[in-house]
Amino acid sequence: MFSLQYLWARTSVFTVLLSPLALLFAAVSGLRRLAYRRGWLASVAVEVPVIVVGNITAGGSGKTPLTIWLVNWLCAQGYRPGVISRGYGGATRGCIDVQADSLASDVGDEPVLIRFKTNVPVVVGRDRVAAAQTLLARHPEVDVLVSDDGMQHYRLKRDIELAVLDAASGLGNGWPLPAGPLREPVRRLNQVDAVIQVVRGAAQPRADLPVTSWRADYTAGPVYRLRAPQATRPLRELPAQDWLAVTGIGRPQGFFDMLLAAGIRFKPRAFSDHHAFQPQDIPAAGSVMMTEKDAVKCLTFAGTDWWAVQLDVAPEPGLIDWLSARIKQLHNSRMRREVWDEKV
Repeated sequence: MFSLQYLWARTSVFTVLLSPLALLFAAVSGLRRLAYRRGWLASVAVEVPVIVVGNITAGGSGKTPLTIWLVNWLCAQGYRPGVISRGYGGATRGCIDVQADSLASDVGDEPVLIRFKTNVPVVVGRDRVAAAQTLLARHPEVDVLVSDDGMQHYRLKRDIELAVLDAASGLGNGWPLPAGPLREPVRRLNQVDAVIQVVRGAAQPRADLPVTSWRADYTAGPVYRLRAPQATRPLRELPAQDWLAVTGIGRPQGFFDMLLAAGIRFKPRAFSDHHAFQPQDIPAAGSVMMTEKDAVKCLTFAGTDWWAVQLDVAPEPGLIDWLSARIKQLHNSRMRREVWDEKV
């Protein structure tokens, strides 16, 4: 994924060679959207409001950290949220309740992290409708559903769509997959409820987007030793030494940029997104920093000086005010969106 992000950032020979496949992908995905818009394929509503946190680009936009922030914010507002996720990288099939001791190899790294960081019900399943129905049946107290990713899973109706974009990479070269990063055309951003630009390190919000967007700053927060995840400390209290920064996320440079902004000296080592870490991947005796998404896959063989860096997620106040008003409207009126077909 790291090399693809580099290639997708510009139009090149690579783009031209893959352009026939990109045009085919765009045509097929466009026909699918049309099928839902015309009612040839049916969308299914569930009995509670649904918020989708997704994107129109492939890999590394920062959806899961925003999902975690949103779920914790909803809890602080008095709601009882639950989360559904595809469980990418997990081996299990069907709809599975993620438990505190679930393994990333079974249910996926992102659901395990969401469960760890929020302590709310999380159900994984490739069929988002089945996952939503399963969660609500098993956890009837849930009064709002958050879908981690799933913007293109039109079969599940949603009330709020939040499209997340990485400020550093933006829309890349503007081409559809596989010649570029786009899952859907850029005009799709005109149909979502809010576009959120994730700002990490020295990056700045992009001014070249076709729609107005909100800003969310991601910065390196407290850290904890993998062998003692409940004991956190400020990042600045760690020794000023040369660290090995390891990550297997969609856009590893975002993690490295945050460490640079925090003044950390490190040697970077990037793996592919959702990499299934093995003991031989990282020196057990080394001084290692990694993201929490990586850490949930390394707990059983972590070295004594391996540390997970938490993310501090700070959306701008205007976005929080808008979200608060919108969710209250949905709950108070029980009004479900009637303009769903305009989104697809």
